[in-house]
Amino acid sequence: MSNSPIPYRKLRGYAFDPSLSLQLETIDVNAIVYKIPWESLDEQEGKSFPRGEYVEIVDYDPASEVFYPPVDLNNHMLILQEGLSPDVNNPQFHQQMVYAVTMTTIKNFEQALGRKIQWSDRFYIDDEQQLRSAFVERLRIYPHALTQANAYYNPSKKALLFGYFDTVVASTRLGVPSTTVFTCLSHDIIAHETTHAILDGLHRRYIEPSNPDTRAFHEAFADLVALFQHFTFPEVLRHQIAKTRGDLESQNLLGQLAQEFGKAVGSYGSLRDAIGRYDKEKKQWVLNEGDPYDYQSKMGFHERGSILVAAVFNAFLSIYKRKSRPILRIASGGSGILAEGELHPDLVNELANIAAKTAGHMLRMCVRALDYCPPVDITFGDFLRALITADLDFVAEDNHDYRVAFIEAFQKRGIFPKDLKNISVDSLSYPTNPLPHLNEPQLPDEFNLEKIFVNFLREFRQDIGYQTDRKTIHELTAQYIAGSDKTRMGLHRRINTKFIKGPGKLSFTPLTGLLFPSSEAECINKGIIYSRATVARYQIGNVWLASRAAPDGKIVNHVIITMIQKRGVIGTVKNDQFKITGYFNPTEDIPENGLVITGGCTLIFDLDTLCLKYAIKKDIDDLRRIEQQFRYRNYLEDGQDGQSMYFENMTMEAIDGPFAFMHNHANH
Repeated sequence: MSNSPIPYRKLRGYAFDPSLSLQLETIDVNAIVYKIPWESLDEQEGKSFPRGEYVEIVDYDPASEVFYPPVDLNNHMLILQEGLSPDVNNPQFHQQMVYAVTMTTIKNFEQALGRKIQWSDRFYIDDEQQLRSAFVERLRIYPHALTQANAYYNPSKKALLFGYFDTVVASTRLGVPSTTVFTCLSHDIIAHETTHAILDGLHRRYIEPSNPDTRAFHEAFADLVALFQHFTFPEVLRHQIAKTRGDLESQNLLGQLAQEFGKAVGSYGSLRDAIGRYDKEKKQWVLNEGDPYDYQSKMGFHERGSILVAAVFNAFLSIYKRKSRPILRIASGGSGILAEGELHPDLVNELANIAAKTAGHMLRMCVRALDYCPPVDITFGDFLRALITADLDFVAEDNHDYRVAFIEAFQKRGIFPKDLKNISVDSLSYPTNPLPHLNEPQLPDEFNLEKIFVNFLREFRQDIGYQTDRKTIHELTAQYIAGSDKTRMGLHRRINTKFIKGPGKLSFTPLTGLLFPSSEAECINKGIIYSRATVARYQIGNVWLASRAAPDGKIVNHVIITMIQKRGVIGTVKNDQFKITGYFNPTEDIPENGLVITGGCTLIFDLDTLCLKYAIKKDIDDLRRIEQQFRYRNYLEDGQDGQSMYFENMTMEAIDGPFAFMHNHANH
């Protein structure tokens, strides 16, 4: 980071995409200025490339075999004029646009998470044929990587690849044929792809197709971030409040995604709409109503993801309407019905402030909830529980009923955890005392779980708490997991020697949902990978230090630890009854009717009390979960389209990864 006296870098760009600058109604609000934290950009051959702490722009166009000259964002004239003017035909502006939106998205995540984001590690095989991981300092961004209607995050290359293509419009009324659309000029597409990369760094296994919700969640969450960032653009927000007369349930830009892209590929309006759709028969826009059957029947990741987007966005609309009602009563003399004509500018400003604050709070709620999710096999019901639990942790008094709004919106769409007998704020929240018998009094202190972790938590907080360099944080965290020398006992060793191999194992298994057999033979019999060091192999996935400010000013300090384990299971379904018939080593070839099950848990420690607060798990020995995954992977679920869930070796997924397939327009 720079010691520059300038706290922010201001860069001009599009609020949505270039198409809105060709319409008189929106031309004045589509050109905005992004304000992002200042950072020094690397110098190379006398020119400043958009290459900072998190990202680097590599503007190579394979179709024309051209490297476009880099934009010099450190140029004093560009700094004074807030960057280049929006220009569809200027590759340097394209670079500026992707940098501005990417950094805006990163900033929003870090504010909610209370820590610096990290990209997922790069894995490789060393000279001894051992799997190793390496720190990824920067995400690479290629603004002109593809000549197709696609843009995606490539997890193996750690890169965002944006395409460009010629338009094919639904009618001459919706656009101009034979023009070129650049996906790198769409705020929504850039924010969406950046979110995929950030989410991959937080929960790498969420892209695994273990149930219908996993990939749908990736798509939905990326859409939600892009949607709620619309509300951070004051000019756009005031414009849409004035146009809709404060009624955000009517058709508006704030609830739409990728307008130009949607029209260019032949569909009316945006690619996806959070609150409504265009009815071809009625030839008009209609509000989407929640239908619980959709969640039971829609299995494709885009259409299923849209259910979650609609639920969250409708929760936002409910809160916005409740908070704006007193203002509307004042403005209407008590009736709540506004007089005909344009709204007074002061009323527009008040409603815009309510919408912006509500959307900002909901975006932070959604991002913060990621730390309260299980590390594997996520479902929409898990996310609802995480939303409620995380918010209870930060806001004791929910004066505006955000939590109830979420529950109501999810229930309308049939989304709720299947293992709960009743649905309420209290029942959805994870218990703060995960296992009452966790620290049995008869156990010596050396085998007490919380006391085992106390020293670790204190040392970790002391070493990590004031670090600002992401690589240093990454390396120190790796040392705390594996152990660096005789003076620093790694987390693995603490757990192994003090807990798994001691009497505390009886508590640790139900706490984490993982299995810890005591011999190699027992590991083989249970389908668990054997390890000399730990007997039963498991992985410490992440260790994060989060320091977040609650609305009342209180600082909440947590250490979040995730643990993951794999298991090989062989099963069969006969007469619609599932039965486990055997086990296998999940590192070996998968046998017929075999399935690798991944279990895991998220442990959240309160640093102020040095106690375990939450244990959120996916039990690796849960027969119901094993059966659900077996049926899903073998296309035995009702309404499931196998081609949309599973991919052959020669598909786009095998070449470029799952996100390339998911974002290919031909698969929508």
